[in-house]
Amino acid sequence: MTIPLSSVPHYQYITQSAQLPPLLAALDRAHEIALDTEADNLFRYKTRVCLLQIMVDAEIYLVDLLADLPLADLWPRLAAKPLIMHGSDYDLRLLRELCDFRPHSLFDTMFAAQLLSIPRFGLAALLEQHFGVKLDKDHQKANWSRRPLERGMLDYAALDVHHLPALRDKLRAELVQLGRLDWFEQKCRWQIEVARDGFAGPDENDWRIGGSEKLRGRGLAVLHTLWHWRESWAEKLNTPPFKVTGNELLMRLARAAEEGASPGELLQIHLGKRHDRLAPSLESAIRRGFEIDPRLLPRRERRREFNPMSPEELSRQDLIKAVRDRLAAGLKLDPTLIATRSQLTQLARDPAGAATVLLPWQAQLLTADPAWPR
Repeated sequence: MTIPLSSVPHYQYITQSAQLPPLLAALDRAHEIALDTEADNLFRYKTRVCLLQIMVDAEIYLVDLLADLPLADLWPRLAAKPLIMHGSDYDLRLLRELCDFRPHSLFDTMFAAQLLSIPRFGLAALLEQHFGVKLDKDHQKANWSRRPLERGMLDYAALDVHHLPALRDKLRAELVQLGRLDWFEQKCRWQIEVARDGFAGPDENDWRIGGSEKLRGRGLAVLHTLWHWRESWAEKLNTPPFKVTGNELLMRLARAAEEGASPGELLQIHLGKRHDRLAPSLESAIRRGFEIDPRLLPRRERRREFNPMSPEELSRQDLIKAVRDRLAAGLKLDPTLIATRSQLTQLARDPAGAATVLLPWQAQLLTADPAWPR
């Protein structure tokens, strides 16, 4: 779908150093900034931030982060001003790893929409609902590392930030009306803090993908070697691992090995033409899996939350979940906005520790309920 030219805001596409001073001057004058990023996580092994969208005082600047630009003066200016973003978690973690970015304050329009019980809280849905703007969703999966960027992609990127201040105003007014502005501000402060950790680093148990917990012997060893085989090829080809092969195939091969299939029989499983080039190394990986003693594989650390819950704790968890669900229904909120599944487990083990597990508004809401376990 092509975005009508009449709905595309004016913007400046910055690819050269000489274009930066007006942006820096605008940031110095600004009271707040609308911000977004575009990355190439669907096309590269290690994600890069490719484009930075900034709206300052109704002016939009699209900064090409793959161009050779001196940006040392940009980041502290951005971090010092209140930011308006949508679904900020991924963007903030990307920027944290790119340049140790640590924002001053945040208004996340996705969080606001969730606390307002808006069922379709994606940016495209909100812009269509509030402003009649239809974004071209094809660009969400575009290759933002390819240069030159197409005009349609730049138009789309500009629209991502153009309506954020007006959307913020509408959602903020509704939060005030419902008395949930403080809840929202707590969530935004929490997001800033957790994003400062960036993304989790590599772990020796990353290969334990969904479904692997049902494997015990040979299948577990085969999965271990296959996962590392895929990771090696993904890095070599500079492509996301899922583009080498999906988890479904890895688990199908691992389950077959678990059920007694031989290496030769595993190789008969249809892999598709795209794996022809990788077939010799895949065969080697499968055979290595049969040579490994599953008992020697890396083990997960037994953390507290993985310990079996006592009957008393299970009963308490059911009670806390019932309290949460009843409160959520009364507030017309998704129950996980009050407490997630993992938080329910922590609360069941230690109800007195609600203040350390939850945000203040969540803890106060739950513990004030007469049915809360004392």
